[in-house]
Amino acid sequence: MTTLLSILVLVFIFVAIWQMVKIFDLTQAGKASDNNQVANDTDNRINGYLMIGFLIFIYVITIMCFVMYGDLPLTSNSASEHGPGLDSLMVISMAVIFFVQTVTQFLLHYFAYKYRGEKGKKALFYADNNTLEAIWTIIPVIVLAGLIIQGLFTWTEIMNVDEENDPLIVELYAQQFNWKARYGGADNQLGKANVRLIDIDRANILGVDEADPNAQDDVIVTELHLPVGRPVLFKMRSQDVLHSAYMPHFRAQMNCVPGMITQFGFTPSVTTVEMRETQEMQEKVKNINNIRREKSKALLAKNEDPLDPYTFDYLLLCNKICGTSHYNMQMKIIVETQEEYDAWMKEQKLFANSLVKN
Repeated sequence: MTTLLSILVLVFIFVAIWQMVKIFDLTQAGKASDNNQVANDTDNRINGYLMIGFLIFIYVITIMCFVMYGDLPLTSNSASEHGPGLDSLMVISMAVIFFVQTVTQFLLHYFAYKYRGEKGKKALFYADNNTLEAIWTIIPVIVLAGLIIQGLFTWTEIMNVDEENDPLIVELYAQQFNWKARYGGADNQLGKANVRLIDIDRANILGVDEADPNAQDDVIVTELHLPVGRPVLFKMRSQDVLHSAYMPHFRAQMNCVPGMITQFGFTPSVTTVEMRETQEMQEKVKNINNIRREKSKALLAKNEDPLDPYTFDYLLLCNKICGTSHYNMQMKIIVETQEEYDAWMKEQKLFANSLVKN
């Protein structure tokens, strides 16, 4: 950190000196006939070529980033039923943005080159042009309206969870710096809860109302299990600060706000085992493990423990910077068959049986 601050100080000093030199040059402009700040034809020609050069540079670097670092296609690892619709919206948005950026940047740099200043050339001034005004107003309005309308339909489809379809009710409880999940039990109804009811001595870590009949069969876990093909409605709470429940493979994200309950629903469509067997995921796991093996060699040379092999799992992450250990706030998600989920649920301890008796 000290080295970084020292470098920044040196950079600022250099910039300050450079600016002082420029100011001095400007004050001497009237005293020296050869110190002319007005660009001549040579200056304009050089700047025109530089603009074309920079245009080529941004196109090359953009293509390189897509090839080397782009995660394409964007629809390859979606694991929820609403995921493909959300991915399609993202692809359309990115295509429109890329097209507009390509065209506008080309015109900007090309016009800067073509209409560069030359001695004897005069600029043609248009007071207004109603046709151009209409074109660059109507086209963006139509495109943006289409994207917004499609976005609203997609969002409505995601958020309107029909509770008549008997969705699995799960509470996601966020606190610095971990997640807890609470299931409604056999009746699929969560008991009332409030942070003021938290009682560490009784092991009531989520503030569940012990007197609520619906709370007696609730199940609190640190690993999230979801049955494939069944709608899930998440109720989200935060104990302390603003968190964000982010499940990237399910295309799901919702803020967890202290003092209120937010919700998000989706239907898992790909089990953990099925996702692990996809070619894309197998290549990703192989890649990561190759990197870990190389790093483990260096660790072993220092008599330190090697890195464990990586195995893919869905994850629930926090997508808000919530404190010093934000990076480590995650919970494993296992998507499995209904039979596997039922067997796992039978092994869990009920809330009423987990309390410490006084």
